[in-house]
Amino acid sequence: AVLKDGDDITLIATGIEVSYALLAAERLEKDGISAAVVNMSTIKPIDKDLIIKYARKTGAIVTAEDHNIYNGLGSRVAEVLVENYPVRMLRVGMPDKFGRSGKWNELLKYYEMDDAGIYNAAKKLLEVKK
Repeated sequence: AVLKDGDDITLIATGIEVSYALLAAERLEKDGISAAVVNMSTIKPIDKDLIIKYARKTGAIVTAEDHNIYNGLGSRVAEVLVENYPVRMLRVGMPDKFGRSGKWNELLKYYEMDDAGIYNAAKKLLEVKK
């Protein structure tokens, strides 16, 4: 479901990361960047048409999920893009390594999976998109 429309970049998130994507979009808006936010509540089936629509519209996609970046939302979005409409993308989530223990919000910040991490990924991707 599209929670916020935008023209410059698309943030596709699932689970708790949806709220962080909305916060990141607010920060991007302050920088003059129009970010679409999509809540992708399922990855199987995945909404291919919606992904392709926003790939065409913004030309850049950041995915955000609160677990390993492999074989999850980011991987499924990448598959859809490569097969249909390739654009630049970055994945926000757990790197493929052993995690730490700690408080949830501290871990999200440590692994750059909070709103600041999504914001930074979007800014980085937009620099490459130019």
